[in-house]
Amino acid sequence: MPWIAGIQRDQVNWGPTVDADKCVSCGMCMNCGKKVFEWVEGKPKVVRHYDCVVGCTTCGNLCLGNAISFPDLQELRRLFKERGVWSAVKKALIAEGKLPAE
Repeated sequence: MPWIAGIQRDQVNWGPTVDADKCVSCGMCMNCGKKVFEWVEGKPKVVRHYDCVVGCTTCGNLCLGNAISFPDLQELRRLFKERGVWSAVKKALIAEGKLPAE
């Protein structure tokens, strides 16, 4: 079940940005399960932006230097509302039996 039902991933502005000046090279972001980052010249570099799970901020939450940021969450919520994502996801979850039918 995709989090962004009905929208192509490349149409969703979501993914990390690394501020190299704040980065302390702790490497915590390299634990990303989607392998969004690669280590380049002693710092993380975002190399697979669209592999980032929409809404995930784990790397930013755990970054020792507070060097990782994400787009405005309200922008993402506006897109979900405009494109009917919440209702599409709910319908799919009902169809999959993960939520009871209304």
